[in-house]
Amino acid sequence: MTQPTRRTFLKGSIIGLTGIMLGACSPPRIDLPVAAVSSPATTPLVPASTPPRATAKATRAAPNAAPTRQNMPPLQPAAAASGLPVIAGRPTDRSVAISCQPSAATTISYDYGAAPGEYSAHSAPQAAGAGMPLETVIAGLQPGARYYVRPRSGDAVMPEFRFTTQRPPGAAFTFCIQGDSHPERVGKQFDAGLYRRTLLSAAADQPDFYMTIGDDFSVDQLKSVTADTVTALYAAQHQYLSLVGAPVFLVNGNHEQAALANLRGAPAARDVAIWAQTARNATFPQPAPDGFYSGDTELVDPIGLLRDYYAFTWGDALLVVLDPYWHSLQTVDNAFGVDRDVKGKRDLWNNTLGDAQYQWFKQTLQNSRAKFKFVFTHHINGTGRGGVEIAHTYEWGDAAQLAAHRPGWDRTIHQLMADHGVTIFFQGHDHIFAHQELDGVVYQTLPEPANPNPAALENADAYLSGDVLPNSGHVRVTVAPDGVTVDYIRSYLDKPDEVAFTYHK
Repeated sequence: MTQPTRRTFLKGSIIGLTGIMLGACSPPRIDLPVAAVSSPATTPLVPASTPPRATAKATRAAPNAAPTRQNMPPLQPAAAASGLPVIAGRPTDRSVAISCQPSAATTISYDYGAAPGEYSAHSAPQAAGAGMPLETVIAGLQPGARYYVRPRSGDAVMPEFRFTTQRPPGAAFTFCIQGDSHPERVGKQFDAGLYRRTLLSAAADQPDFYMTIGDDFSVDQLKSVTADTVTALYAAQHQYLSLVGAPVFLVNGNHEQAALANLRGAPAARDVAIWAQTARNATFPQPAPDGFYSGDTELVDPIGLLRDYYAFTWGDALLVVLDPYWHSLQTVDNAFGVDRDVKGKRDLWNNTLGDAQYQWFKQTLQNSRAKFKFVFTHHINGTGRGGVEIAHTYEWGDAAQLAAHRPGWDRTIHQLMADHGVTIFFQGHDHIFAHQELDGVVYQTLPEPANPNPAALENADAYLSGDVLPNSGHVRVTVAPDGVTVDYIRSYLDKPDEVAFTYHK
């Protein structure tokens, strides 16, 4: 397929799309603190009667005409650390898991119901240790329903948040996704206030769930790598991501160092792989094969189920998360304990999903009757730069060499996606927004959510075609019976959000 010329949009020439202004007739929003990780971290509720924000229809506008989304609260000073960071996860048609991390020992329970402020059911109180994640499963729910939850810590009540059980076929829904947050790269690719701005922007979209794409828990720049310091990375992100107020799904990245090569490596590398995956699974309720979710069934000592790759259906969409890092004996990208720019000589045929994951992926696509299909992984081949430019390489797309290197695989990963009608493939790693298409599959590279340089075009030279825009923000995906709309919402510290780019599929 011949690719179109790359189009790069910078400040002053960005694609402008229809925005929505929050007027005086809209219900009031509560300002959330955005200046300290330890501040209260649940999202204020937008009542169900609030009219949905319109989706931009136009896809082009004159230069300098980009309107703004003036629906964000202003940045506020840090509030006292009196809140309870809460994150939902692993939603099904009849249940949801909720994870909290109290700063002091307490008793946790949840009031919940089908209307804001009206709680018809209550979870049993559970003892929670200081700084220890506590997971609670709420079951017996109705499919396709929105629920409102009020956490309780002892006698104190916390701000309400919401979640939705599995949408039925034909029901429209929205999910949001971010690229690499890299909180360890302060001042260069990360600003805490901007990260909160982006997360609050995503919360305003009222998504059914929120996804990350990896490199959110980087161990590489820890001065001391211990079980406690690795766990602290996950605790910090738990507080950030709780701002979204929606169930969170994680994707493994290279900088997490949760990888088979580390597990089979030197003792220090083995330790970090175990600590990272254990902290991830303890802190964030992630899917495991259970009848609603399918995925990795292998038990890995001493972790248990990895919960690294998984799939589920929501409304008219199939969502599939892939992970090469836990299935490659070779270091996929940067080695633990080595400068991140030193990769060494590697044969990328040794980077792999592995036979079990490949066959599962193939069967998942073949057996799905979903109208739309979305696939997520940190990056093509788990490393490198670019989108469609490298989609023809190694197991991802080198059909000519596949049989020699992957006996039993009848198609490359890209060909599987093309043959089975994958709508959008999402990746991160390159720290830039890039929209491309190959053989009917959209390749969507995700922007960073917190890069303070609004003109940053990280790794733009790797993208030779498509639509390329700088950081930062999140991507909103609206799935309706008649199609999918994707919006890139750019966030700033010094001005309101803007819908920077929209396309339909």
